[in-house]
This record gives sequence, C-alpha cells and structure tokens, in this order.
Amino acid sequence: MFEDVSAFLESAREDSSPPENLSPEAEAVWHAKAGNWEASHGIAQDLPGSVGCWIHAHLHLMEGDRGNASYWYGRAGRPARAPEDLEDEWLELARAALA
Repeated sequence: MFEDVSAFLESAREDSSPPENLSPEAEAVWHAKAGNWEASHGIAQDLPGSVGCWIHAHLHLMEGDRGNASYWYGRAGRPARAPEDLEDEWLELARAALA
C-alpha cells in the first residue's frame, strides 16, 4: 500500500482517518502519529506479540508514563527508550508494522 514510510507518515499528518486495509499494528502506529492516542491505545491493548507490546510501550512513553512504558518494553523484549527517541522510534515502529 505504501511505497515507503514517508508516505505513511504524510498520511498520518494529512488525513483525518487511516487508510483502508492496514494491519492492526499499522493502524495503531498511524493513530499514534496522527495524535489519536486513545484510538491507538485501544488497538494496541488487543495486539498479541512483541510488536503489540512495543507499540504499547511507545504510547505510554508518549504520555509521559515511563514506568508503564518500561513494563511494556520489557514485555516486547526491547530496551526502554527515552522521550527524546519518540520520533526515531515511531519510524522504526512504522517500518515494522508495514513489513
């Protein structure tokens, strides 16, 4: 659907709703970038596996709940990130979700 992550990023910045046919992981990441934290979190809570846990961690880091984020990073098998890493991490998440 997307040729690269930059087109996905632009969609999240410009469109009012996510593109059709996204995986739940990609939809959660899209909503995170679009500023729809609640929608993203609602999807992430139901995602199985390490990518879902990673998205969940990213969301709690976005909201400033580093303790909860650390828990979810642990569940994802990933090292905890810092708030200044949010943009880079979102790009990593988008690549993983779109793969």
